[in-house]
Amino acid sequence: MVIVIMGDEAKNSSTATEDVSQLNQDELIMAQQRQIEKEISETIPLVGDLENILLLEHEYSNDDVYQEKVKNLAKKYKSIRRTRPDGNCFFRAFSFAYIERLLDKKEDFDAFYKKTAKSKDDLVELGFQQFTVEDFYDTYLDVLKRVGDIAEVEGAKTELHSLFNDQGYSDYMVVYLRLLTSGQLQKEKDFYSCFIEGHTTVEDFCHQEVEPMYKESDHIHIIAACAALGTGVRVVYMDRGTGKAVTEHDLPEGCVPSVHLLYRPGHYDILYPI
Repeated sequence: MVIVIMGDEAKNSSTATEDVSQLNQDELIMAQQRQIEKEISETIPLVGDLENILLLEHEYSNDDVYQEKVKNLAKKYKSIRRTRPDGNCFFRAFSFAYIERLLDKKEDFDAFYKKTAKSKDDLVELGFQQFTVEDFYDTYLDVLKRVGDIAEVEGAKTELHSLFNDQGYSDYMVVYLRLLTSGQLQKEKDFYSCFIEGHTTVEDFCHQEVEPMYKESDHIHIIAACAALGTGVRVVYMDRGTGKAVTEHDLPEGCVPSVHLLYRPGHYDILYPI
């Protein structure tokens, strides 16, 4: 039997080889992720066109569970508008759907515009740096003004859809709603701290999970976003759970929802009731 004693130099060489191999694997994973993101951005609009709800059946042609749930969904909803699955789908869908709905009610739209106009000062009072929020605030207000100045509702909705599919405008709208949501969480941190796991503070949670782009949303984001805009949302859950019916949750509980969203694991789209 031959015993080989590996010296420090040989050990270091082996470790270095393993590190390079791991680095190459990490780079490969990152390259694949970038390619997936590129394909998504090239094929899926930020906010899609209206589609008949029954088109969802084609996505689940070989899945009896989902087929039944699509049929159940179609009893209450006529259309769906898809959003890009990029981690911002809740904020983008919620913001678009709420503004779109407000365009049907001029008084509500005007009240929302006035509320939004003072929201920057509210954020600054909470400790947000003015230079951090100003550009996003200006864009959000500009979009509201542009669609609000169009006399015909359908023309305003067409303009809104166009702006939400412009990456610059759309992402700024998302960022500002994220900031408003963060502000709401911090303003009522005693309440929201109960819903944050571990020893993370509300401020740290906002900096890590709410304000950054591409961070996915959970119940706490939804409730705070609704409170920030002064509205409610119905989230319709469609998954492989038991039963043939989809599950509905109104957030906050007991609200009259102005926005309806379809949630499928990891993603939100916009629904339009019959």
